This record gives sequence, C-alpha cells and structure tokens, in this order.
Amino acid sequence: MARRYGFGKAEKLKSRKQIDDLFAKGKTLSVFPLRATYRFLNSEGEPGIQAAVSAGKRYFKKAVDRNRIKRLMREAYRLQKEALKATVIERSVKCYVFFAYSDTTIADFATIKNAMMECLSRLEKKLREQ
Repeated sequence: MARRYGFGKAEKLKSRKQIDDLFAKGKTLSVFPLRATYRFLNSEGEPGIQAAVSAGKRYFKKAVDRNRIKRLMREAYRLQKEALKATVIERSVKCYVFFAYSDTTIADFATIKNAMMECLSRLEKKLREQ
C-alpha cells in the first residue's frame, strides 16, 4: 500500500523519452515562481501522476542552492498532490508534470507552497474541463 503523503520511485518522472515527449507536446502554465509543463494521456495501464522538479544552473551556480529549491518544491508537491491524484484516478488518465523554478532568488517555503497549490489546482481544473 502506498503511503498517502509519500513521493516514491513510481511517482518520479525520470524517463528521458517521456520528458522529451512532455516538452515537445505538453502545455505550460505559470504561477510565479513556478512553471509547470504538463500532459494528460489516456491511461492504458494504471492511472497516476509522474512529476519532476528542476532549478536552472543559469541562475543558481551553486549546487547547494539548486538542491535546496528542488527539495522545497518536492516537499510542497508531496504535501498537496492528493486532490490532483484523486481527479487523475477518477478520470482514468496518466499525468506527466515537470515543475521548473523561474525566479532568480531563493523563495521561502511558504511562497513555493502557495505557488504549488495554485499550480495543482489549475491542473486539476484543466483535467476536469477535458
């Protein structure tokens, strides 16, 4: 049984092929300081979400800073994904999401959490409209 607030290996988007396909055919939405690229596919197998996070080396030269931002983004996603996950299962689709950090300074957790909440609610709304 999967843990409710976990972010396990099966939920991580790691396949280069899927990531390239996501950026080629996916859609984008922005909630400062996050940008989400997403794609919904009809599920042949098990419905679910796969997500990835990124912070650019261009603005954050130190790996420590990039890792901190990615840690904050993963934590915000992990705590708030339940509503989107329920909708994905209800609609029986596969959802791929790639979150990119688009600010030049490191935001605090509250800012990232609010932006992530807005991103996830918009994704849920788009999925319901589909």
